[in-house]
Amino acid sequence: MRKLTILSAALAAVITLGALTTPVVAKPFKLAHSTWVGYGPLFIARDKGYFKEEGVDVELVNMEDVKIRFAALAAGRIDALATTVDTVLLYLKPGGPKYRYVFALDDSKGGDGVVADKSIKTIADLKGKKVAFTEGSVSQFYINVLLKQAGLSESDIEVVNMTAGDAGSAFVTGRVDAAVTWEPWLTRGKQSPHGHLLHDSSMSPGLITDVVVVPENVLKARAEEIKAIYRAWVRAVDFVKSNPDESYEIMAKGVGGWLKDPKVFAETLSGISYYGKTENEAFFGKPGKLGGLRTTLQNAIDIWSGFGKLQVKVTPEDLVSFVAVAQ
Repeated sequence: MRKLTILSAALAAVITLGALTTPVVAKPFKLAHSTWVGYGPLFIARDKGYFKEEGVDVELVNMEDVKIRFAALAAGRIDALATTVDTVLLYLKPGGPKYRYVFALDDSKGGDGVVADKSIKTIADLKGKKVAFTEGSVSQFYINVLLKQAGLSESDIEVVNMTAGDAGSAFVTGRVDAAVTWEPWLTRGKQSPHGHLLHDSSMSPGLITDVVVVPENVLKARAEEIKAIYRAWVRAVDFVKSNPDESYEIMAKGVGGWLKDPKVFAETLSGISYYGKTENEAFFGKPGKLGGLRTTLQNAIDIWSGFGKLQVKVTPEDLVSFVAVAQ
């Protein structure tokens, strides 16, 4: 009996020691994105080993439909997603997850815009005109900010709801007076005999900005990983600046889709700017004193509330976390 007891104790010790020395495999941090030039440095961070060097295992997941991305985020199937600042507000629900912006990725600097008939000289001149854009999208947010600044509202124009590509095509063929769209339709629109570029996003910096968004529970449980992802992102943005040609190759291959050609990727990249450390710190500001992100968020809150699309009452301060940017 004594021998059995000793043997059992020894066996238990071996099992315990084995459990202590067996490495714990952390689950990957899943970050969802669509096919967009602004997300290119994520693939540099992955392929250059920056994520690994910063101590985080990141799985980049392509999800084109933003509705699917937010459904997956709410269900816990992914840990974070990339999207524009204004879009997040459309997915806040009573009793649902609380989302936080943790750092910015890119800012549109001419990649989005409004093409219009040459007779339309200012945004105010859009009054009573047919304007095509996608309802419920960043294009609707963008044009409504411009209308608001011009003393108008969406009710002052005739809205034609269609995708950005169809909107551009409709303008080129003369079926609408103006279109809110992006490349290649901005170029095609302003090169059409009757068209010109009325406004583009380079004139409104910070208005159309992509950010990484996480639920509050993920923020609390995986804060160190979020910090590591941000550090890797900053390193990747710096790499793009110093090694553009190699960067285009890596990013085009990683993002894929219609951007798989490095030449196309580089051309599209001219319409945005990446946010590194300096840009993020300026955009986020400091706790108690938000930077440009506050203006963008307040615009989004005002506009989506005006359309009855905001289901919860929030302030810009409710939606921002400094866990990454302020480290």
